[in-house]
Amino acid sequence: MLRDMDPRHSLAGGIILLLVALAASFAVAASVWAGSVAREIVVQQHVRRLTLETQQLASDLGQAVSARLEAVRSAGPLPPAAIFEHLMRGYPDLGWIAAADAKGAVIAGQAAIDSHSNAAAKSWFIHGHAGVWIGLTKESPAPANVPFLGDMSAPLKDALGNTVGVVVAHLTWPWASGDVQRLSTALNSDGSAQSLVLNDADLVVVGPAGMRDTAWQGKLMSKGQPVETPHFERLPNGDTALIIRAAVKVIGAAVPGTWWVQLSEPKASVYQRANSLAIRIWWISACLGAITAVLGALGARHLTNRLKKLTLSAAAVGRNEIARIEVPSGRDEVAQLAAAFAKVLDDLRVERTELLNLSSELERRVAVRTREVERLAEESRYAAIVRERLRIARDLHDTLAHSMMAMLSEVRLLRKLQAHDPQSLPGELARAEEVAHAGLNEARSAITQMRANSVRDIGLGPALGKALERFGDRTGLKTEFAADAEAARFGDERAEVIFRMTEEALRNVERHARASGVRVNLRSDNGTHLTLLIEDDGVGFDPSQPRPGHFGLIGLKEQARLIGAEFDISSAANCGTCLRTVLRIAPEAL
Repeated sequence: MLRDMDPRHSLAGGIILLLVALAASFAVAASVWAGSVAREIVVQQHVRRLTLETQQLASDLGQAVSARLEAVRSAGPLPPAAIFEHLMRGYPDLGWIAAADAKGAVIAGQAAIDSHSNAAAKSWFIHGHAGVWIGLTKESPAPANVPFLGDMSAPLKDALGNTVGVVVAHLTWPWASGDVQRLSTALNSDGSAQSLVLNDADLVVVGPAGMRDTAWQGKLMSKGQPVETPHFERLPNGDTALIIRAAVKVIGAAVPGTWWVQLSEPKASVYQRANSLAIRIWWISACLGAITAVLGALGARHLTNRLKKLTLSAAAVGRNEIARIEVPSGRDEVAQLAAAFAKVLDDLRVERTELLNLSSELERRVAVRTREVERLAEESRYAAIVRERLRIARDLHDTLAHSMMAMLSEVRLLRKLQAHDPQSLPGELARAEEVAHAGLNEARSAITQMRANSVRDIGLGPALGKALERFGDRTGLKTEFAADAEAARFGDERAEVIFRMTEEALRNVERHARASGVRVNLRSDNGTHLTLLIEDDGVGFDPSQPRPGHFGLIGLKEQARLIGAEFDISSAANCGTCLRTVLRIAPEAL
């Protein structure tokens, strides 16, 4: 099972791992993307809900203030005693009520204000004399522990509609604290959300007792952002909170400032539902990805099962356990591949049989050819022996034959001297002895040359140069040698033959040419031919005339034919002799 899951040994394992990787990647990517989108949507919905709740509370508070302000305005034409009864009966939550005449003298009031005092300098009197007004400043006493919002004032009218005084009511919101607390509890039961009412100076006018009449300490995290839009602020304790504000709008009065209903909720609480939703989406995506991977693995295993059977069948054929690949049914790629493999194996089997037959035939022919080669080798060895015999015969002719001919001439001369001139006999005997010593030396030199192989060691050019130098020292003739570098390096077995030919030609010059100088030139023509020229300035001869008993030129021609060279003789009486040898060589032989 583990081997089947290893992609190094199983195609199905590779496909399964690929599907698992793709499913996991898709699940992670989808969960991250969907989670982020859902998180933002949930956060936006939550912020929108908080905004609507805040605006609703601001609207309710605005309507409540407007209703009380309308009650104060409508009480203006009533007598002072009726004003108190009218307002207290309708709105008992008012802190206190008072009335002043046109000069500001308080003509009636509750215990919170002195009935004999003068209010001409009070803001509520000044603004209330001109029209309906509500102020946010605290200029008059208020009940303890009661949220203070401000004073409401309106003009007192007589029967003709003239302003004869001002009525004022101290606005408190003991009922507002309950509404604000209910909103905080409704939004978040654990108490993390907090609803407050602020004035235009950011002082808390409705809220917990510890925060009332204190300034709001939150700091904007984005400079220049309007406070009316939802935003995040940094709190004094270092936490970050979402702040939503809505203005309390009062209808029918001049308001020198603004009240704000503010809702704050910690950022962690804002994103709590969004994060939990993103986690759920991630788990759902992961589960779906796992299910997809499992289904894909099962499907891949089922689809590759036919390919696995084909692989096992091919392996069995390779081990010679079965004769032919099992071709599965169907017309898919696996069936086509199996059929192709089966055809290839059948063709290989036929070709193998043919190769075996051909190999047998080749072995038979090789055996026949081997016997033929052995026969030719035997003939070649015999031919080599014959060539060696001829070479030895030529060497004997070049050395011993010449010496023996010279000694024979001396012997004949001695016989004649013995009969006709006995006094000359000792001198000729010395001459015969010298001839015998010269022949012996030539024989020894020939044997030495037969054993040595200096041409192959140093090259044809240096060998010819040394031979010509020895020739000049021995004969006293003027010698001249020239060879180019390419030709001088020539040194295979044919170079030995050319060297022997040169030695024979020099001996002929010494014995027959009566020359004063010899010139030898060795050159390479275009890297394909080697040319050897041997020239002397002797008496010359006619090459077309036969010379019985002389085998020197015949030997030179035989040696030239032996190595496949062209040999040519140019000579005439009193014009010297030129021997020209041209050998075709391969470039790599140099």
